[in-house]
Amino acid sequence: MKALVLAGGTGSRLRPFTHTRAKQLLPLANRPVLHYALQAIAEAGIEDVGVVVGEHGDAVRRAVGDGAAFGLRLVHLHQRASLGLAHAVMLARDFLADDDFLLYLGDNYLEGGVAGFVRRAATGRDAARLLLTPVPDPTAFGVAEIDDAGLVRRLEEKPEHPRSDLAMVGVYAFTPAVHDAVRAIRPSGRGELEITHAVQWMIEQGLGVRAETTTRPWRDTGSVDDLLEANRHVLDRMTGSVDGKVDPDSVLVGRVRIAEGAVVTGSRIVGPVVVGPGAVISNSTVGPYTSVAEDCRIEDSAVGFSVLLRGACLEGACRVERSLIGSEAVVAAAPRPHGAHRLVIGDHSKVRLGS
Repeated sequence: MKALVLAGGTGSRLRPFTHTRAKQLLPLANRPVLHYALQAIAEAGIEDVGVVVGEHGDAVRRAVGDGAAFGLRLVHLHQRASLGLAHAVMLARDFLADDDFLLYLGDNYLEGGVAGFVRRAATGRDAARLLLTPVPDPTAFGVAEIDDAGLVRRLEEKPEHPRSDLAMVGVYAFTPAVHDAVRAIRPSGRGELEITHAVQWMIEQGLGVRAETTTRPWRDTGSVDDLLEANRHVLDRMTGSVDGKVDPDSVLVGRVRIAEGAVVTGSRIVGPVVVGPGAVISNSTVGPYTSVAEDCRIEDSAVGFSVLLRGACLEGACRVERSLIGSEAVVAAAPRPHGAHRLVIGDHSKVRLGS
């Protein structure tokens, strides 16, 4: 079995971050989301992987290389525009040949990996297998209706009136039968070839499409809130270690990982927290559930439940929570004459102001 990992897309819900990077390269506990996908695929015993990239393809190539670091052999496939998941399958036809394959959305985080799913797909006799999970609001997802035998009877993409609460996780196993399906369908109203339409075509042709349901933590990290929640799940599994410098005036509580080259002085770090190499934290409170990337600087500030990207800086920030701070961004205290705020905000940004 091969794997096809999707690492393109526009990432519109994560703008402005995705103007300058692929959403799959945003970090969870200081590692790109895409790394977790590739690690899960390697642990499932798959070796040959195609990675579909878009406009940030060069950055994705630098982040994952040829796959050797994961024990994989990677082929990078360029998708010129975001034309849908089924289009990505068509694009990868030569790479996939007539092999069964795992389709994995590279911005997904699924705790526990996919080894069992892959094993059952490889030994089953179904044309396709889908991984599903119950969600509180199915209208935001592709939704599956299944029968008592576990076969999928109907799929709908973001239905107004869902027939079930089972959302597609973004992990699929296909036999070569899917290639006829992606050629048979037409673009949806948003101009994309939808994988849900291709699977529905397979169902209507009488091909077996089986569902598996999981309740393990899963997140589509396509929004800030979901990225922060996935970061929390990853940090919950982390063990603490101190390889950097922590002075006697600092206090570490719980599971805290301080990378070599990081410096903590006069601060309180409440885990789980990960601090990257070259980061400097002074006279501050950090955590819980916070990832501080390499070369960040936090001075006279308090931050929790947040993710700071490489080189971000907090200066005199009285309390920052549930935030995603971009690379080289600066958050600093400033005088507020007459209670006014002064803002310089990029396109597609969101700012919430306290009273």
